[in-house]
Amino acid sequence: MPNTAPDGDLYVSPIHLAGSTFTGDPALAPLLGHGFALHDDELANVYVNSPQQHIRLGYLPEGPDNTLWKVAVHADAFGPPHWMAAFDSATPTELVTAFTTVLANSYAEGPDSYLAGMSHPIDEALRPLTQAGWKRTDSWAATVCTAPDQLAGLTYSRHLRDPQAELHDDTHRWLLWGGRDSYHSRWYATFTSRTPIHLIAATTVRLADPTPVLRYAPEVPARNRGAARITPVTPPVPTPLDVRRASAALAHTTIPRAVVRAPSVATTPGPGATLPVRALRRR
Repeated sequence: MPNTAPDGDLYVSPIHLAGSTFTGDPALAPLLGHGFALHDDELANVYVNSPQQHIRLGYLPEGPDNTLWKVAVHADAFGPPHWMAAFDSATPTELVTAFTTVLANSYAEGPDSYLAGMSHPIDEALRPLTQAGWKRTDSWAATVCTAPDQLAGLTYSRHLRDPQAELHDDTHRWLLWGGRDSYHSRWYATFTSRTPIHLIAATTVRLADPTPVLRYAPEVPARNRGAARITPVTPPVPTPLDVRRASAALAHTTIPRAVVRAPSVATTPGPGATLPVRALRRR
């Protein structure tokens, strides 16, 4: 497919090539629905906290670096984070939403659910990818899963000098990435050692899902378009009933016919797709 995508709304797959919608609402909604408080600052960064201050999330379009989403979970509200997760600005919004949806459900279940890091084997997070045809390679240093198109991957590092150091530097137990190797095309997500496996699995399940996602054309990274499957969203063909209704509307209007147009027919998104909300857009 040519590298220049058509204008308008598009269905894009696989999801790891779709880019971000730069929209905060979908991923914030699950937490807000469980009573989390929302605050913002003068730069339009948004902060969401659980009532007990044990779970904190930042949506940071004007943050100090390229990380758009930061999640910190605390066993003690006044102590250091128990675990952290981060998603950069190019990460597909649906992956962040999958993560926060299960995080919100875990919060409702209680601390044992959102604090227990290694209570499940790591295969729970890897299996959705391998079942979708990703190649798994194991070594003494790491387990790596790579997408069939070689444009996405997961790395689980087996040996870290100090798990606590993950909270302060760029060393992480889990690394997810996708897209062509370019500053504007490739995205990264990281999870520290104590991140509950079922939360990482929620992200990999969504990453492995082949259902196309909806994007506005400029949101799809230019370098990814040649490798992605892109289908323009086109209006459905009007039914005979639509035509009769349009004709009846024209017959009863007092506006000159030269400037009257038949009412448009709503476009129905494909399976799993939702029209992106344009609020809280990253500039």
